[in-house]
Amino acid sequence: MNKKNTSPKIEDLQKNISDGSEQPMNTNQGVLINDDVNSLRAGKRGPTLMEDFIFREKITHFDHERIPERIVHARGSGAHGVFTLHEDLSEYTTAGIFTDTGRTTSVFVRFSTVAGSRGSTDMPRDVRGFAVKFYTDEGIFDLVGNNMPVFFIQDAMQFPDLVHAVKPEQDNEIPQASSAHDTFWDFISLMPESSHMIMWLMSDRAIPRSFRMMEGFGVHTFRLVNAAGKSTFVKFHWKPRLGTHAVVWDEAQKISGKDPDFLRRDLWEAIEHGHYPEWDLALQLVPEEEEHNFDFDLLDPTKIIPEEIVPVKIVGTLTLNRNPDNFFAETEQVAFHPGHIVPGIDFTNDPLLQGRLFSYTDTQLSRLGGPNFHEIPINRTLPAVHNNQREAQMRMQIDKGKASYTPNSIGGGCPYMAKAAAGGFTSYHERIEGQKIRARSHSFRDHFSQAILFYRSQSPVEQQHIKEAFSFELSKCKIPAIRRRMVNTLTHIDSDLAAYVAGMLGIDLPAAPEPVVNGAIPADGKPEDYAPVMREPSLVYDGALSMLNTVKDSIETRCIALLVTDGIAADRVIDLKEQLTAAGARVKFIAPRLGKVNAADGSPVPADMTFFNTASVLHDALYIPGDAAQAEALLRIPEAVEFINEQYRHCKILGADRGAALIFDQLHKEPDGGIINDGDLNRFIDALKQHRFWERNARFAK
Repeated sequence: MNKKNTSPKIEDLQKNISDGSEQPMNTNQGVLINDDVNSLRAGKRGPTLMEDFIFREKITHFDHERIPERIVHARGSGAHGVFTLHEDLSEYTTAGIFTDTGRTTSVFVRFSTVAGSRGSTDMPRDVRGFAVKFYTDEGIFDLVGNNMPVFFIQDAMQFPDLVHAVKPEQDNEIPQASSAHDTFWDFISLMPESSHMIMWLMSDRAIPRSFRMMEGFGVHTFRLVNAAGKSTFVKFHWKPRLGTHAVVWDEAQKISGKDPDFLRRDLWEAIEHGHYPEWDLALQLVPEEEEHNFDFDLLDPTKIIPEEIVPVKIVGTLTLNRNPDNFFAETEQVAFHPGHIVPGIDFTNDPLLQGRLFSYTDTQLSRLGGPNFHEIPINRTLPAVHNNQREAQMRMQIDKGKASYTPNSIGGGCPYMAKAAAGGFTSYHERIEGQKIRARSHSFRDHFSQAILFYRSQSPVEQQHIKEAFSFELSKCKIPAIRRRMVNTLTHIDSDLAAYVAGMLGIDLPAAPEPVVNGAIPADGKPEDYAPVMREPSLVYDGALSMLNTVKDSIETRCIALLVTDGIAADRVIDLKEQLTAAGARVKFIAPRLGKVNAADGSPVPADMTFFNTASVLHDALYIPGDAAQAEALLRIPEAVEFINEQYRHCKILGADRGAALIFDQLHKEPDGGIINDGDLNRFIDALKQHRFWERNARFAK
């Protein structure tokens, strides 16, 4: 399974800085500039657009020429890797990363939680960031996404409100890395547009088993633009080769105490052991002329395009194959920005995306000391940088010559602007008409149909987890009115869901759903212009939304605990480890003490961990080798009994040799499809491929 590290170091690929003579002009991200004298406007006499990343980079650098922890996504883990394209997409785009199948593109990926501080646990119920920096020959392309395809809000104007609400409360700075408190649910209960996203957040997607086992999404609708100037809308998806899997909430809470670095450690150790994480890049492509063919708005970031309507097209593979050399220099200082794009990719008018195009640059200025954050090695573009930006704090580049302006004659007119045909970035020529106005399109008012679709698409197991998640989170709210408002919101999504949560919270359901309160109405706004449109989902089922429909054909990288005591047959445990390792699993010997146990033949069997320094929740399954003597020895160890009981309670797979299987009878574990008690390792492996035996828990049966 150990693979050779093939990821080149970014600094080895980045070009040496030149003096800029006889070179085309480009941005600090390496994108060639076609026009350095005109800002992007809505018409020749219209206003300058916020999305003009070339103007904003230039003016921001100037503004800061005289010369802290992330507010969100503070806790992160990163890795280097490569992206390989499998299919030429020249039909849709000119971007070399999506047209040159002979190219291997270096990447750096950062996974993160959103709400917690840098020192918080890896395992809160939270959205996970999934940001990919592509070091392309045309410049930096950042695909800055999450492990959920939608977001809480439709307009970036309310992003500070969302973050203020979910962060620890202002008076006491409690709770850390948790949405289970009054201010968050107060905000959500007044924001019906959050209904879809909150279903994802209360699902198992919010507590992933591993960064390696979660999907990634670009969230927004972007554009691909081909050589003829034709635009195609695109949604980006990352599909994990290992499937999409989660822990259960009880495990997540215990893991936070047992190993708060659980996901970080998992990613690091997988790469160190050669189990390189892989994702397929999949695109949903919508011709521009079909933009309005849906019963939702493509520009609404609280909506997905169901895969039954627009199937995903797998075009390439992302492989992470090298850990950072220095956490601070790379993972902590990496700067992502959705405005870092290359020719052939462009933006849409998604109002959340439009705001992010400003916010990310502004954030880096505070975090990384000024506008020269692009000169930090992890952020450097591969092409050498040639432009007229100078000075400011932390400047590394040494610029030669007198001319630092355009136009100039002293420098021979260099750096010069690149023609579009030579790769100079040109914005897509989108027709825009209308008054400048603060308002929201009526096409954004359907807040419930996709929330309903998501819930109905979940398996009974996942629906039960969502019910329990809402019950847990809302039980932490101290203000009854907030709980009642949220339960009323749930009545518009699913009556059974609302009834369960209301019962757990001791709330009487109204005879009929009451109107949803919308707190996001301007002072002079008309309530009817902001009233949610109530609509049944257009699909009965979207199979892609249920994690139980994920990949279940391998036990690769699953962590299996082999419980061993003195007197064990050494050849048996060694054989078990070899067979399980050959199947792709990672095996740990758990023993009463560290160091070794004494096998029946007197040979030492090394102990990787002990019952007092590890826990059931850190392992995916267990196996008990040996005979009745080993079973009796384990029964005398309280921590071993708790280890087995907890594995059973969390619906994990338990296996044992025939002689040791009496331990299951002694602990009153009824035989089921998740208990392999005859020593059949093939059956154990097949059961583990399913990851859990959910039928063990009667709550999940309808």
